Amino acid sequence: MPVPVNTDLIQGRWFDGQSSRARPVMVSLRPTPQGPSLVLHPLSQPGTEPVVFAWKDVGWPEAWNEHKPQPRVVVDLRDHGSLEIDAVSEWRAALAAAGERPGLAQRMQTRWPVLLGVTAAAVIGLTLFYRYGTPWAATQLTRFVPLGWETSVAENVLRQMDDGTLKPSKLPKERQDQLKARFDALVQHTPPALQRYPGYQPPLSLEFRSGMGANAFALPGGKIVMTDGIVKAATDKGLPDDALVGVLAHEIGHVVYRHTTRMVVEQGVLNMGLGLALGDVSAIVSTGASVLTGLAYSRSHEREADCYAIAVMGQAALPTAPMGKLLLAIAQDEEEEDNKKKKEEKESQDKAAAPAAAPGASSPERPRKRKMAEDMASHPVWSLLSSHPDTVERATELEKGHAPHCAKS
Repeated sequence: MPVPVNTDLIQGRWFDGQSSRARPVMVSLRPTPQGPSLVLHPLSQPGTEPVVFAWKDVGWPEAWNEHKPQPRVVVDLRDHGSLEIDAVSEWRAALAAAGERPGLAQRMQTRWPVLLGVTAAAVIGLTLFYRYGTPWAATQLTRFVPLGWETSVAENVLRQMDDGTLKPSKLPKERQDQLKARFDALVQHTPPALQRYPGYQPPLSLEFRSGMGANAFALPGGKIVMTDGIVKAATDKGLPDDALVGVLAHEIGHVVYRHTTRMVVEQGVLNMGLGLALGDVSAIVSTGASVLTGLAYSRSHEREADCYAIAVMGQAALPTAPMGKLLLAIAQDEEEEDNKKKKEEKESQDKAAAPAAAPGASSPERPRKRKMAEDMASHPVWSLLSSHPDTVERATELEKGHAPHCAKS
């Protein structure tokens, strides 16, 4: 069966690359399943067979403006030179008749509604991926992160903190041993059903430090740090050690659910993936440590850790209400301290602004930067309260011993 040919012939000039002079030709298009083929009928040599170019052998020009077509169409014939056509409208009509359909890129170039629609779809897609796809992907990819990497990162981070903010604990050894015994007993009550990553069994350990306010935080790989400040806060509020045990259960939840590692993956640390694939573990340890110092647990991570604490404390027949009271008391103390600092800063700024500020006088920006540095020091990445705008709600749920977002056991 003969291939149908578009009989509309268009005049053109063919620069075949063999001569600097253009060869006059008549151009037609043939529809094919792959796309139109280009047929050139030379006029300088009557009776010569037409030259046929398949769809893939032609660099088809794109239209940039639907309402203002270019004055001339130039068709790239690759190794066979180029073709110039002045009848742009006839060329476009012949292409359409031969079954050519503009691609998405060309439609975006010539039609604003298409461009806006694609842009809106891309923004929505990226937003959905960031909101839902990234956490899901991070959860899955974390399965392949070795425990050894987490341990290396934890050692590096703790070493940096010990050289900076943290100081050796001043708690008596007997008191430390009491809390470690409660911690070890709590670890034994971890229900297997709460394991998100089967086979992941990091060596859980508890350490004490001072130099920071009332706090506790978990490092990837199983190391948990509790400050002297939070132990003192529980004592000052007259709360039993169950309050501190509940805090430890919360931090164990961060470890078991690998929240810190998931945060690194969510941040898209490409160096980590490349390092794991290529075996350059030393580079990733330093990269992971630097990234972790700038992260904070998300609200979903905190809720997961709270639910873990509620389940583990329930398994051990221990109350979670003391933990809720402790969190609320710490939050209230820190709010009072913040208000006091703000008042002192305002007074110092008022004195600095008196009547005519001398050159080089203290700028209001300095107290602000100092305040930010103090906040970062008092609320590190794994702070018990650093990302808790809903502390009151969490404390209420812990006092009740259940939360609506926790899966029922």
